Amino acid sequence: MTQPSQKQENGLLNILINVVLPVMILNQGSKHLGPLITLLLALSFPLIYGIWDALRRKKINVFSLLGFINVSITGGLALIGLGGIWFCIKEAAFPFLIACFIFGSAFTKKPFIESFLLNPNLINTDLVEQKLMERNANTEFHLHLRSSTIYLSLSFFLSSLINYFLARTVFIPLDPALNSTNRAIILNEQIAKMTGQSFLVIMLPSMLVLMGILWYLIHGIKKHTGLKTEEILRT
Repeated sequence: MTQPSQKQENGLLNILINVVLPVMILNQGSKHLGPLITLLLALSFPLIYGIWDALRRKKINVFSLLGFINVSITGGLALIGLGGIWFCIKEAAFPFLIACFIFGSAFTKKPFIESFLLNPNLINTDLVEQKLMERNANTEFHLHLRSSTIYLSLSFFLSSLINYFLARTVFIPLDPALNSTNRAIILNEQIAKMTGQSFLVIMLPSMLVLMGILWYLIHGIKKHTGLKTEEILRT
């Protein structure tokens, strides 16, 4: 389990800097700054935050790395003027890669769900670990963490599929007769539309799935430790 002395990530700040701000900059910045400066500015947020967080916590921030890759691909496609099927593939590939990473971690000594949800800011990890040792239930609990991680990965695989079909309705092919400026404006509008729709269609349901997985995780903790919910969660 994560040790209480280890500094934890701020989840909201993580999402804001690695996802929300870069996407907003890419969507709006090119109108005022030009495409190249906009791309570099958007990339700077996950890059700087990732370096700062790595120095602070002595480990690589996976979400910063993935956010940097995501913004790089989005900005790169926009810079060279590609649209249509390329953005559809990109929108599906990003959650697919996350799903693969999470799924693979399920078969390691530390499944992703352990570092993501089972941390001392949320869970009374000392008490949970003590009860697991008393009941000799560490092996069974590790299997529970594995299944929780697999369920989380399945939600990202589903998001990948939904993202692809949603992108097919948003990123329609650009008219080759348009000049580069108009093509860039339309492409930015498509990116903005995709961002808004994906939040409603994918992000909100994903939050509900995450809440369900958290309930499943706590249910397993209660089963293997005999603790009550109020004893497990930090208040």
